[in-house]
Amino acid sequence: MSDMKPKPVRKSDPMVNLMSNSIYDLPTPVNLSTLWNSGSLLGLCLMIQIFTGIFLAIHYTPNTEYAFYSVVHIMRDVNCGWVLRNTHTTGASLFFMCVYTHIGRGIYYGSYLRSMVWLSGTSLLLSLMATAFLGYVLPWGQMSYWGATVITNLLSAIPKLGDYLVKWIWGGFTVSNSTLNRFFVFHFVLPFLMLALTVMHLAFLHSEGSNNPLGLKSNINTIPFHPFFTLKDTVGFVVLLACTSFISLLFPLLVSDPQNFIKANPMSTPTHIQPEWYFLFAYAILRAIPNKLGGVLAMTLAIVVLYMMPTLHHNIMMGMSFYPTSQMVFWFFLNSFLILTWLGSAPTETPFTEISQLMTLVYFLLIVTIPMLGKPWDTMIFRDYQES
Repeated sequence: MSDMKPKPVRKSDPMVNLMSNSIYDLPTPVNLSTLWNSGSLLGLCLMIQIFTGIFLAIHYTPNTEYAFYSVVHIMRDVNCGWVLRNTHTTGASLFFMCVYTHIGRGIYYGSYLRSMVWLSGTSLLLSLMATAFLGYVLPWGQMSYWGATVITNLLSAIPKLGDYLVKWIWGGFTVSNSTLNRFFVFHFVLPFLMLALTVMHLAFLHSEGSNNPLGLKSNINTIPFHPFFTLKDTVGFVVLLACTSFISLLFPLLVSDPQNFIKANPMSTPTHIQPEWYFLFAYAILRAIPNKLGGVLAMTLAIVVLYMMPTLHHNIMMGMSFYPTSQMVFWFFLNSFLILTWLGSAPTETPFTEISQLMTLVYFLLIVTIPMLGKPWDTMIFRDYQES
């Protein structure tokens, strides 16, 4: 009689074994910090947005005559509808907070050198921004309507094709019922595209290996993902859900614009049109450039420049852990991002316009130079090594 013990199901069953190797037994660098929680938190945010969005779509009416009142109906008449909507709007803000933390960590520790992981993640960011913009229009409030009008009109800056693109997106000659219907359909579909991109992102991550604070190879010192990092992620989930509940139940106006609680009126332009806080840095860059086409290009480049970071890297080591100059420049870059976010909510007048132009220049200079600032340190260290 054989003394060999039977293999556990997670090892014997091919499908379960695949899932186990992807999560349960995944070899993970032992020195991952709390900043690596942002990836799992983003997955939780996506799930919250999808599930709350599906239930909200059941009661929403994508028609310019009824959209605003259907939102009022959700808030007042649907059982726990106000919790659903507040959770959805709060979840969007927390989603972007986790995304910006995730990107900042990736820049600081050189995660962009895992090129396919970084490129798929940047595509996820663009999809998220598109989804959030489309969703902001759906309540058909004052800021929704005028935000849609201003942002879609930016496409008219494209030579020759601009006007045709704007009319195609509008479905007519102005932001109307056709526009709202299109935005609702794409807002509903895009999260499922994001889900597919997330699967690709994770596949590339498991293929290329996770980064770590020291920038060492992932297979040098690893431990299983479970139970060490599942416990760590669970703590992050509890904190995120607590923050979502706290804001949704007690302070929903922290992440909502009161102007959007007024029904859209095409005949009355708000004094100061501005997007949600997570778009303010790009909005400040847009307004900083006097030329319309130049502003659109600069705003687009502010995000697209992330695709270029793997090619800009010229340092020997991956992250900034061993580059004091790069660390200092990174914090200057973070400050420029925060200042641009503040400037996006400021009126278009002196001195805010001039500060926006200065901060836009600083933003682009720093994000381009961060991946290559370690070169002098590499030269100095290599010279000292040769002399010793």
